[in-house]
Amino acid sequence: MGELEVEKHAKYILAVEKKKDDFQSVVMEHLRLNGAYWGLTTLDIIGKLDAVNSDDVVSWIMQCQDESGGFGGNIGHDPHVLYTLSAIQVLALFNKLDILDTEKVANYIASLQADDGSFAGDIWGEIDTRFSYIAICSLALLHQLDKINVEKAVKYILSCQNVDGGFGCIPGGESHAGQIFCCVGALAITGHLHLLDKDLLGWWLSERQVKCGGLNGRPEKLPDVCYSWWVLSSLIMIDRIHWIDKPKLVQFILDCQDKENGGISDRPDDAVDVYHTYFGIAGLSLLEYPGLKPIDPAYALPVDVVNRIFLSS
Repeated sequence: MGELEVEKHAKYILAVEKKKDDFQSVVMEHLRLNGAYWGLTTLDIIGKLDAVNSDDVVSWIMQCQDESGGFGGNIGHDPHVLYTLSAIQVLALFNKLDILDTEKVANYIASLQADDGSFAGDIWGEIDTRFSYIAICSLALLHQLDKINVEKAVKYILSCQNVDGGFGCIPGGESHAGQIFCCVGALAITGHLHLLDKDLLGWWLSERQVKCGGLNGRPEKLPDVCYSWWVLSSLIMIDRIHWIDKPKLVQFILDCQDKENGGISDRPDDAVDVYHTYFGIAGLSLLEYPGLKPIDPAYALPVDVVNRIFLSS
């Protein structure tokens, strides 16, 4: 089994964070806050977060906040819950949540809950179980879950479960590993995992492992490193991680590394990016790979960061 190229991955991420004018940076401008979360959380997991100037990052994040309380993906962009959660998570990494006007941010998120318990992503009204998870996770990190109707939110999430045990983005939507993480994560945070048929869901998730050891997101799809997070975290939350071949998954992730320049790709020999680098290393953390900080499967933050939020006096 190969080794994780920690130093090269750190160098790759730091280089990406500094680039502003190349093609990849331009096309990702609208979601740069998500990219910051992926890159910075990776650095924290591998013990390299000190290489970043936290004051510069925090200052930039606060410039991404809209007067509504939500955050956009970059300065001057419209607010959305996706970027709002990333802002909260990055501030949590640096122990800077206290600079937020918590009430304002929480009210923005709560305003997006519909009467049926679902959540829109922004003022334009798209409904998706991703946004249910994002709202619940964000508010939990801010100690503001009482701002929403949790009972209705849980009821809506459960209405999106299918007969195969999986979850879709809306009621009747196709089961997908990414949506399953969102729904299971939301149920875990709100204390409702007991409402799941864990064996049925565990069967669907464990069936995502293919012969090479990687995981896919739906039946008959190619494996992708990012599902090392979406599938694995869900299996951990329902206590069924022992239903897959963990060593084979570790090897698949390691095989997706660019061992010369750093970074991790979706599949071996493809182009690397920050998204897959994060989810690959986060997956290895869940698999207890040596030298990595443990990550919380529900909050998608290092365990020590989550403990600081919920266990500090």
